[in-house]
Parts: sequence; C-alpha cells; structure tokens
Amino acid sequence: MAVPILQELIEKGEEEDACIELLSNILEVLYKAQKHGAGEERHKDRGDTELVKVKKHIQLILERLLHTVNRRVIILDRENTLRSHYVACMAAILSQMDKDHYSSYIKAFPSRPELMDFLMETFILFKDLIGKMVYPSDWMVMNMVQNREFLRAINQFAATLTEMFLSNSSFELQLWNNYFHLAVAFLTQDSLQLENFSQAKRNSILAKYGDMRATIGAAIRDMWYNLGHHKIEFIPSMVGPILEMTLVPELELRKSTIPIFFDMMLCEYQLTESFSRFEDEILRKLDSEVEGGRGDEQYKQLFESILLSCCQRHPELAKPGENFVALVTGLLERLLDYRAVMNDENKTYSMSCTVNLLNFYKEIDRQAMYIRYLYKLKDLHVSYENYTEGAYTLLLHARLLKWSDEANTAPMQGLHSPSLHTQRQLKEALYNQIIDYFDQGKMWEEAIHICKELAEQYESEVFDYEMLSDILQREAKFYEKILKVLRPSPDYFAVGYYGQGFPPFLRNKVFIYRGKEYERREDFEMQLLSPFPNAEQLKSTSPPGQDITGSLGQYIQCFTVQPVEEAKVRFKDRSIPEQITNFYKANHVQKFSYSRPFKKGPKDPDNEFATMWIERTTFITAYPLPGILRWFAVTSTTTTIISPLENAIETMMKTNEKIMSEINRHQNDPSLPINPLSMLLNGIVDPAVMGGFAKYETAFFQESYLQEHPEDEGNIEKLKDLIAWQIPLLAEGIRIHGRKVTEDLRPFHERMEQCFMQLRAKVESQYGVREMVCFEDRRSGRPRSMAWGPDWDRLSHAGDRQVLAPPTPKPAPRTSESEDRRNERKENRSSTFFGYRRQDLRQSISELPEPKEEKRRLSRNMTESSLGSSEGKQPLPSRDTTGAQPSTAGLSLSPTGFGGRVKSASKAPPLPRKISPTVYETFLEQSDA
Repeated sequence: MAVPILQELIEKGEEEDACIELLSNILEVLYKAQKHGAGEERHKDRGDTELVKVKKHIQLILERLLHTVNRRVIILDRENTLRSHYVACMAAILSQMDKDHYSSYIKAFPSRPELMDFLMETFILFKDLIGKMVYPSDWMVMNMVQNREFLRAINQFAATLTEMFLSNSSFELQLWNNYFHLAVAFLTQDSLQLENFSQAKRNSILAKYGDMRATIGAAIRDMWYNLGHHKIEFIPSMVGPILEMTLVPELELRKSTIPIFFDMMLCEYQLTESFSRFEDEILRKLDSEVEGGRGDEQYKQLFESILLSCCQRHPELAKPGENFVALVTGLLERLLDYRAVMNDENKTYSMSCTVNLLNFYKEIDRQAMYIRYLYKLKDLHVSYENYTEGAYTLLLHARLLKWSDEANTAPMQGLHSPSLHTQRQLKEALYNQIIDYFDQGKMWEEAIHICKELAEQYESEVFDYEMLSDILQREAKFYEKILKVLRPSPDYFAVGYYGQGFPPFLRNKVFIYRGKEYERREDFEMQLLSPFPNAEQLKSTSPPGQDITGSLGQYIQCFTVQPVEEAKVRFKDRSIPEQITNFYKANHVQKFSYSRPFKKGPKDPDNEFATMWIERTTFITAYPLPGILRWFAVTSTTTTIISPLENAIETMMKTNEKIMSEINRHQNDPSLPINPLSMLLNGIVDPAVMGGFAKYETAFFQESYLQEHPEDEGNIEKLKDLIAWQIPLLAEGIRIHGRKVTEDLRPFHERMEQCFMQLRAKVESQYGVREMVCFEDRRSGRPRSMAWGPDWDRLSHAGDRQVLAPPTPKPAPRTSESEDRRNERKENRSSTFFGYRRQDLRQSISELPEPKEEKRRLSRNMTESSLGSSEGKQPLPSRDTTGAQPSTAGLSLSPTGFGGRVKSASKAPPLPRKISPTVYETFLEQSDA
C-alpha cells in the first residue's frame, strides 16, 4: 500500500520531505534484508525465500517509483535541497537492481516508442547529473557510489540498444548519439581523473571502486564497432567526443581507443575516397581541447605510432594517412608549445607560439582558425602597447577581404564585427583601426599607404566625398608628423637560445628583436631572462660550440646589431629631408650586422688602426622588421672579414654622415642644445682628443704600405677623398657652432677654430679643396639632408680627375613679362644654398657671412638650369660679376655621394670620371676665379 501512495504524492509534489524519508527507510530495510538473505548459509532455503521476497519488493519499487523519481529530479531546480535526496534514492534503487530486474523492467514497457523515450530521458538525466554534480566534489564516497551505479545502468542500457535499436529497421540515430555522449561525459568527469588526486586517495579509490574509465572506455569502443555500416552517420559529429576520450591521460585507455580514429578514416574513405570531413573536424576540435589543458607529448607519440601502424596495413590509406598523421602531430606540437607559455606573465613567447599556429593554419588553408589566432595575437600586442605590430596583424585579416558587397564568409572577430555584414564594411572598419594603431606606433608612412587606399575607394568607388575629405585630412596630418615629431630609432638585438633545456620553438635558434623607444639593453636582457630563471647568460658574442648547444641547460646570448638599410631607388641621387630617410634606416629591414674587432698581424702599439680587422656577421630574418612580431627568427647567417683599410673607410663614412646629420638637425631646429655638436666637432678637429685621421695617414698613406698592398690603391684614394670631403662639413658645423655658442664657451670655440684652420690647411694642400653644397627649402627654411649618390664603395681612381677652370659667364637673355612671372613661381619652388666659401684661411670661421636671399638660384628642372647649356640653354644671371657659374665639367660627386666642386691641391688629387645626376639637384655657389 505504501508504494502507490508514495508514487501519487511524489508526482503531485506533496509532503516530499516525508515521502523521501519513507522511501529511504524502505530502501534501507530492503538493502539489509538482501544482505541478510545472502548471508544465510546454514538455512539456505529460508534465505532464498527471503531473497525472492526482497526482489519482488524491489521490482515493485522499480516499476512504480524509478520513473517517478527520475521525473522529479528533472523537474526540481538545481538549488532545491530535495533534489540531492531524490538522487540518493535513485542511486539506492539502481544499486539493488540485478540483471533480472533490468530485463523485466525493459520488457514491461508496452511499446517500443515508450521504451525509447525512457532511455532518452535517462541518458539525458544521467549526463546532466554527471556534468553538474549534485554533491560537493570532496564528498568522495557519495560521488563514487553514484558513478558506480550509473556505470552499471549505462552498460545494461547499452545491451538494450544493441538488441533492440541496431538493425536497419529499428536503428535510432539520436538514441545512439545520446548514449555515446553520455558515456564520454561519464569517462571524462573530474571525479574519475585519478591523476589529479593524492597517491593515498588514488589507491583508496582503485581498491574500492577500480578505474571506471577503463570499463566505460572499453564499452564505448565495442559499441562503436557494433555500429557496422551505421558508423558513417556519426562522422564527423562523434569525432570531438572520441577525441576528448582519447586525450584522458591513461595509457591503456589511449591505446584501446585511438584506433577508433583510423576506423573513422577508413569508413569515410571507403565511401568518398577521402576523409576530409573527419580531418577538418579533428583539427578544429584538437585546437580547443589542447588549449583547454588536455593532451601531452605522450599522446602525440601514441597518436603517431598507432595511426601510422594502422595505415600501413591498408595500402590505399598509406600515403594519405601518413600525410594526415604528419599534419596532426605538427599541429599538436605547436598547440602544446602555445599552451606551455600562454599563462606566463611575459607574453613574448606566447606571441611567438601564436604566430607559429596562425602560420600553420594559413599553410593548411584553415581560414577560420587562422583569423581566430590573428585576433589572439592582436589582443596580446595591444595589451603590451605594441601598436605597430597590432596594426600589421590586423592588416593580414584586411588583406583577405575584398572591396565588394559580398557577405563575410569567415567568422568575424572583434566588437565591431556583428554590425558589419559585407566585406567592404569590415575592411573599411579594419583599415580605420589599423590607421589608429599605426598612428599610435608612430608609423605614419604605413598609415599614409592605408589612407591612400581608402581615399581611392571614397573617390572612385563609393563617391563618399565627406569621408574622402576626412581621410585626406588625416593623411595630411601624418605627413606633418613625419617632419615635425621626434621619432627615436629603435635598437635591434640578436638573441640566441642555446641548450636542450629550451622548448623546441626556441632551442638553438637566433632571433632578431626590435627594441622599444629608449629601451636599454640591460632592461631588455632582464625581460629575456625572467621566464628562464635558471638560464645562464653568455658573455661572448661568438656562436657557441657543441658543448653548449647539446647540453641540457639553458644559455642565452644577447648583443646589439645594426640594421642594414636596403637601397631605395626612389631616394637615389636625390636630396631628401633627414626625417624621411631616417625612417627607412631602421624600418622595413630584414638584414642586420654585427661587427667584432680583432687584431691580426704584428702589433703596432702606436697605431692600433693598422691591425684593426673586423669580423662582420650578417643576419637575415624570416620577415622584415617591424612586422606581426617584435622579433623574427634568423634564417641565414654570413660572415665576412673587413680589412683595416676598409674599416677606416667605413669609419670615415659614418663620421661624415654623423656631421651632416648634426648640421641638418641644427638647421631644422635652432633651439637644439649645442653640447652634442661641440663634442662631435672637437673630437675630430682637436688631435689631443681623438688623434683625428692622422693615424690613418700613418697606417695607410705610406709608400711602403702601397708597395705591400698594390690592390688597395683605389681604396687609399677613396679614403683620401673622404678626408677631403670632411673639411667642408666641419666648416659648416663650426660656423653653426660659432653662431650658437655662449660667451662662457667662446674660448673653447676659438680653440676649436684654430685647430680646424690648421687641419684645413693641411688637408686642402694634400688632398685638394672640396666645396660642399647643401640645401634648405625656401618655403620653410628647413634644411635638406644630402642623399648619397652612387654606392659608397665605388672607388675614385687616380688619373680620373682633372683640374677645372671656371667658365666664361654668358649674358642672360631678355624674357617676357609672362616668363618672368613663371620664373618667379618656379623660384618659389626652388632651394637656396645655405653654405659659404672660405675667403681666407686667416679669417675667423664665426665671422663668415650668413646666407643671403639674393644668392643665385637654380631651378630643379634640368631643362631650365645652367646644366642644360650644352643644349643651347642660357644660365641664370650670376650673383655678381666676379665669377661665373661652373659648367658640368666643374662639378664632382665623391664616392660618398656629396655633390660639389673639387679643386686642385699642391699635389693634384684625382677627380671623378663621371658626373652624377645629383648635380642636377644642387645649387652651386660661384667659384673663385
């Protein structure tokens, strides 16, 4: 009588506390009676009779209350305290059921649909209770008892599936699908992952309950193979759950379940002659599973060995199977590297692993995953204020889109994406974000390129002139920033990670890093070493030997390298502002060099330059910097030896460049402090400070050196030419210094002038006179830097020059009024010479005349200049009548690229054989008669 009443009350939800208590007491009595009956050995007949009665009572409870209790558990909220009591009653009922109870219970269903509904409901209920545990995780006994009874019930219902729902006429796809998902959820639940428990707790569970994962894993495997030709209906939907199961870190379970993957491959291949659906799904699921913490090196090795072994037994799958295994293991390796560093405080290596992954997905044409990792990388960059790298990263996505109204096919990322339905809308939004990032990263040249592309769309495609106006104004501001905002050039560092203790993506590799603004190498090295506290920093800059690279330790090598600028054709032989050219010296660079000095040959204690050789190592990176990372791996390395003479030429070249740079800086900004210019000039003109270039003369200009090294004759002439060209640069620098020097430093300046006078007289008497031509923009008064002409290593050979005489001036032709107006407009676009001529060696440099507006101008247009006089054109009128404009024969371009005039010395120096196009850009001052 009690059971029907309980059923009625529970279904109505009335007196539930009392119902639960009564049901619990009944189940407890039946449990004790069952144990007592089983223990009656002396009175076997009486014991059997008792067991029969107990089984009947259990059968009654099973038929009337199991389904009712299940329904009540489903209906009650998770927060309801009664729910856990009902679950305990359900587990108690299941624990007292044997095979006969299950069999009779299944047969009791009046129809097949009702049985199927019960199984579906039970599978869903069990999965819900497993995924969202009713009892606290530290209630080990309750959770393990529940799992034990659920496992028994799942296996009993699995037998029912095989018997009643597998044939062609009775197969139920959804029911089988629910079974597999329930079984996998049971196997992967946290309370069964024994490796996460202490050894004592693990031993206790194994002794009392065993490893239930192995039992359910074997059942899943058997049920899969029982499916027969129905397997194809579970591909690719079951790939994810099976993968999740195989990733459980239990060796025997992995060995028994990984072969299911090959069975899936074979099944799809036999029907379609490919397994592309299976491959796509496993790659997609593997990404999320490994990122979530599953998988390890052992799994990668097992997956590779088991599947390769299976493929080799089927010739038709040998090659495609081998390719697939290589693909998956490659992805696994990258995902494991990514997971190992993704939670580090230093995100440097997370960025590297992210790039490895997105490059992998790009290579295998998985665009959705590629874009997913692009945005992961972008977010990392922005969090570290790497705005330039963030912009380049977003640009990769933008380049995948078209300027069209086609719908977006790839999943969109970012907060702005849901409202952007066409590729044009998304690309425009990305471009505006990229422009903002480039602006924040001071990469205005790159922002201008994006602005131009947007402007073309607004002007020619969508005819949105309002947006065109906005983007052109932004572009104009970027041009202004290029010229007016200070941009310090970043330092670059070569970093080598040596030793087997590093992860594979770093091990025994060299990278070039792009430093941040004003970042010191010491600070950079501290950041490098922080993720590897046990790493040892190598003091030498030479490549380490096998004892280092093969050791189990960690060794980091770091030193500064110099970017090697690629020749810009559009800048060649042209006068370009320094603010423009400086950008390309440190950006868009893929080649870097490191110079290590060493001594060779007999030592000269009085002159170290004679034996100062240079070992120059050149590194080439995989991609130009800056890019989507602040560093890239070195792909090739070359080493060259620079002789002492070649080293001297390079040093002189750099010194001349530095002087020119300082001149341009002070011309551009008169408010700059004078101290750097003072130190630079004094270090060159005062022999007591640096020794000047007298050491070079002693080392290389002696007759004995030329006899020993006849092949260096051209380089010797080149060095002399560089020394001679340094004089007009120093003259202009000292003139600026004299104009800006304070009275306190006037004696210092006068001392420097005296030294320069002596130096100038000596150099011009030995190597000839050079007259430097410099420029300033007439509209703004902004100095313009000299552009280097031919390759600097082109030599000036003796005998190639000639002593020139000034040409006879020609009268200027009369021009019409309209021509005068045109000439005036052209003059407004021209440049003026800001230099001066030395009138007398004894005259003080600081007293020389300032540049004047009436100095003769020359149009940039070659056809309107005096350079075209050979074609019948007349030169412009000269400034005065004491001299005339020199002809092209009187102009020289040194190997350094400076345009100007060369005059004879007491010992006539050689002159260039050829006139450079740079001459056409210059405005020359009158030469002396």
